[in-house]
Amino acid sequence: MANSIEITAPIEQEGTKAIVRNWLKQIGDHVKEGDALVELETDKVTQEISAPCDGILSEIAMADGDDAMPGAMLGRMIVPANGTTAEASIAPTQVQPGLTVANTPYYSPAVRRAAMEYGIDPATLMGSGKGGRVTRADMENAHRADTAVLSQPQPQPVVAERSAMTVKSSPASTDGRSRIVPHSAMRLSIAKHMAQSLATAPQVTAIFEADFTAIMRHRATHKERLKSQGISLSYTAYFVAASVAAMRVVPEVNSQWHDESLEIFEDVNIGIGIALGDKGLVAPVIRQAQALSLEEIAADLQDLTSRARSNALKNDDLKDGTFTISNHGVSGSLLASPIIINQPQSAILGVGKLEKRVVVREVDGVDAIQIRPMAYISLTIDHRSLDGHQTNSWLTEFVRTLESWPH
Repeated sequence: MANSIEITAPIEQEGTKAIVRNWLKQIGDHVKEGDALVELETDKVTQEISAPCDGILSEIAMADGDDAMPGAMLGRMIVPANGTTAEASIAPTQVQPGLTVANTPYYSPAVRRAAMEYGIDPATLMGSGKGGRVTRADMENAHRADTAVLSQPQPQPVVAERSAMTVKSSPASTDGRSRIVPHSAMRLSIAKHMAQSLATAPQVTAIFEADFTAIMRHRATHKERLKSQGISLSYTAYFVAASVAAMRVVPEVNSQWHDESLEIFEDVNIGIGIALGDKGLVAPVIRQAQALSLEEIAADLQDLTSRARSNALKNDDLKDGTFTISNHGVSGSLLASPIIINQPQSAILGVGKLEKRVVVREVDGVDAIQIRPMAYISLTIDHRSLDGHQTNSWLTEFVRTLESWPH
């Protein structure tokens, strides 16, 4: 006799739901404890759900594109008991109909609901999911195409439209060509969060300029030593350390607005905006940055960046930030304003592109024209929490820290 155990979505996850994006194992596959079974895309991250023990995947309850609420059953595994083989443990009723190679195509609950709602047979569509599986997005695109076709003076056959349907391309007008790209959960979350931030807080941006000469000199002196220890010393590490120094002068920046009070945090937990190409961005958090050395900040930053770009962040990596840094200059922009606040925080720092500029410096009491490595520094604030004086004081200390960095 064998035991059947459920594979479930995490109870604690960033956001209220996740979307099944990709099954990495198929029914009948032998798996070891810790093997990745399925990828879930939450509002913030893509995470892998691993096998809780050795066994065989016996059922897939949710297909690509299905919504997975916290605790929802994704599938089942068979764990053979003593004296039995795994293969003998799988009865035909334990394998969900439609997901075996020999059976007819399986359609997820979301696809079946769309089929009933729109009157579209998913068998007529070219699926964009894994192995050609029809997804909810395919059904939505087919419905939109049908609607567009019916509104034209000389409608084309609906079946012909469906047979050409893919998630990447869909006619939108008779005047030109376009394509429909369904929003990912991350993109929808970003859109909602940005709109909510602007609707919630009156946002004001102050802009300073910083000379990077001192930190470039320090970095050149120490980066090879740290590299030998496996640590990449980036400029962002200096921005984190300088932010901590500025928080000591104006702690109100490290805060959250409440209707009856301003909550000022003792720990400086700094989120670092990391772009993920066309997928969007995430802001994993360096915790208690006020207690870290520059080397420790650099090591944490390297770890978070690497895991962000390999979809290996955990939900805890994205929680409890009290301040955020956007180093948007790495992609070429000189200035971005406003950089929208990551609510419910009270401020966000922006650092523009580093470039050589002609500046005037006083040397031995005489003005001199010099070429220096400069960048624009911005601080966008929630004007409910902070005023211009506090904003400028914070930026003054931030810039002073960078420009006076010791050798």
